[in-house]
Order: sequence, then C-alpha cells, then structure tokens
Amino acid sequence: MLTDHDVYLFREGTHSHLHSKLGCHMLEAGAGAHFAVWAPNAGEVSVIGDWNGWKAGKDSLAPRPDSSGIWEGAVPAVLRGQAYKYRITSRVGGYAVDKADPYGVYCESPPATASRVWSLEYDWKDAAWMAARAARNGLDAPMSTYELHVGSWRRKDGNFLNYRELAHALADYMQEIGFTHVELMPVTEHPFYGSWGYQTTGYFAPTSRYGTPQDLMYFVEAVGKDGAGRMYPDMETETPYVVVPVTRASWPALKR
Repeated sequence: MLTDHDVYLFREGTHSHLHSKLGCHMLEAGAGAHFAVWAPNAGEVSVIGDWNGWKAGKDSLAPRPDSSGIWEGAVPAVLRGQAYKYRITSRVGGYAVDKADPYGVYCESPPATASRVWSLEYDWKDAAWMAARAARNGLDAPMSTYELHVGSWRRKDGNFLNYRELAHALADYMQEIGFTHVELMPVTEHPFYGSWGYQTTGYFAPTSRYGTPQDLMYFVEAVGKDGAGRMYPDMETETPYVVVPVTRASWPALKR
C-alpha cells in the first residue's frame, strides 16, 4: 500500500495522510488485512491477535528494503473486530514488547489496551448541513458554544450514554437552551478515565467506551441534522504524549 512517493514524503515529514498508509487496513472480502508500522530499531516485528492465539512469529511483517524503518505485510486470517497488537523485538539486546497500533482506528474498551481490526465505511446523510456550513460559520453568524465531557454529561441507569443516545439527548438540550455549536472534550482513546481524555494514547481512534467509530459518525451527523454547528477541540495532552489537533480534517473517523 505504500509507494515510493509515500516513503519520500514520510522521510521528509510532509506526508499528511499517513493514517491511510500505516496501521491496519482491511483488504477485499476474505483477504484479511494489511499491516504497516514504523519500527526503525526493530529486529523482528509480528502481528499477534485473536486469530493466531497471540503467538509471535506466526504473522511476521517484513522491513521495507528502502531503509525507511517501516515494517509491513498482509495477514489473510484476520477478521473485522478482532483484537491485535504488534510484537516488536529490538535489534539491541533482544528486548521484546507488545504495542497497540499507533494508527489504530478502534480499540478494546479500557482497561484492555489492544487495537481492533476495523474499517471506517459510513453512508453520510448530512449533505444539507455541509452545504450550509460556510454560512453557519461566517463571521457575521451567531455562535454560542456548549462544551461537554461525553462520559459525565448524562448517565442512563448509572451507565454511560453511547454516542447514538448522546446525539439526540444533546441535540434536544441545545435546542432548548439556545446554543449553536457543540464542542466535545477529548474523545480519542485514553486508558485513564479520570484524565477526561487528555491522556491520549490512540490519536486516530474515538474511545470505545461509548461505541464504535461509526457510532461517533452518527453522533456528528445527527447533531448537525438538528441544527447544531460542530466543533472539535485542539487537544493538549498531558502524559504520555504530546500536543495534537483533533479535527475532521486530521481524524479519519470524522473526515468529511
């Protein structure tokens, strides 16, 4: 899936669509998935997961011959929804560690930490909202932003609302009190709930606490259908990582 031009841009630090090249990408029906990960100091890399008993070496990746440090390969036995990690063995001292996919788009629910094989197809039905977006966000348009944390905004029988339940409850509430835009506190995957999402580990994955990536897409679509503008914050993370903007332009699960 990676071309020579992709590698050129990757080395230059200007590749703006690496999420479409690295990580796990499902192939045509029945053909499994393609995996690619950057591990420049690795001596061995393999994919371990539900389908191979989490045994290293059964589905090994190969280093690209261009010295890019990228390891890749196709795994035919993979099915959508299965959990996986990369077993990475260092070429220095043989140190081995299991790592979630930094480009994974869906994860196990915490406290489990594996990535899940997933695809991001979705039949968007928000053409009317998209057509009116420029006017709605014009400098002369009213803006009153409502910010919330998904997990603590409202509960149902003591449990989280999922993205779909939240969509309609929130849209109704915003209509009632007159807000024009909604802004979510971080919903990228994070292991520690008490961080409110600011300790991000999965930059390309909406947290599975509230549903699948498609459930979040439904939330985005449904809130817009009810007239609300959409805003996604620039997330300043604490440990363990760095500052990253989360927008529909950079997050594949929300890209439109």
